Amino acid sequence: MTTDTVFSGSIPSLYDRYLGPLIFENYAEDLAKRLAALNAERVLETAAGTGIVTRALLRSLPAGASIVATDLNQPMLDHAAGQVPSGRVSWQTADAQALPFRDRSFDAVVCQFGVMFFPDKQQAYREARRVLKPGGHFIFNVWDGIEYNEFADLVSTAVADMFADDPPRFLARTPYGYHDQQAVIAEVRSAGFTNVAVETLTRRSVAPTCRDPAIGFCQGSPLRSEIEARDANRLAEATEAAASKISTRFGNGTVDGMMQAHVITAS
Repeated sequence: MTTDTVFSGSIPSLYDRYLGPLIFENYAEDLAKRLAALNAERVLETAAGTGIVTRALLRSLPAGASIVATDLNQPMLDHAAGQVPSGRVSWQTADAQALPFRDRSFDAVVCQFGVMFFPDKQQAYREARRVLKPGGHFIFNVWDGIEYNEFADLVSTAVADMFADDPPRFLARTPYGYHDQQAVIAEVRSAGFTNVAVETLTRRSVAPTCRDPAIGFCQGSPLRSEIEARDANRLAEATEAAASKISTRFGNGTVDGMMQAHVITAS
C-alpha cells in the first residue's frame, strides 16, 4: 500500500497516453462544464496528475479565469506542465491535506479521481472548505466499484491470477475502493459543506486495441509497482495476460467497455 500514491519513472507519460483517453478525458469534460457554469474566476485543482482536467478547464473556463493546479507527485506535474503552455495555469506541489494557501482564496476547488488516494479524506475536505470563499464550490468525482468498470476489473483479475498466493489489489483497494455514496456524503458534510449532492455517470471506455487498457493499467499506474514488487521480470507477462483477458471478453479489434463514476458537488 505504500506504493499506491507513487507515480514516477515512465508512469506519468504512460498514464497520460493510455489511461487519459481511455477513462479520464470523458469525466474531465464533465467536471469542466460544471465549473464553467459556476463562473468561477479562481480555481484550485488538487491531485491534478498529468493535467487532463486542467486542459479541459482551459477550454471551458472564461478567458479571465486562472487555475492553480497542484499534485503531491512532482513527476506528474512536470509532465502536465509540458502539455499545457498557458500563463493562466500555475503549477505547485502540494498535499491536499495541508494546502499552502490562505483561507478564502478560491472560488472553486476541483479534484478528479484523487480523493481516493488521500489517507485522511476528511482532512482534505476540511482544507478544501478552508481555502474556499464564502459560497464557493467543491466538485470532485470518484470511481464506482470495480465491478462497474470493466477494463479495470478484467486487468485486476488477470494480474491476480498470475500471483494467486499474493494478488496485487491496488485497483480494487484504492482507485475503485471509495464508492459508498452515503459514506462519501457523510464525510463531506462532516467537513462543513452543505448542499452536498451525488450524481452517478455511466460512460463507455473505448480503445483501439485490447493492449491499450492493459498497458495503461499495468504499466501506467501504481499497479506496476505491485507487479514488480512480486517479480520485476514479469511486467510484460502481466500486461499480455491482461490484454488476453480483455480480448477474450471484447474481441481483437476496438474494445468498448462500461465505466461508472460518482460526481459529488458541495458548497
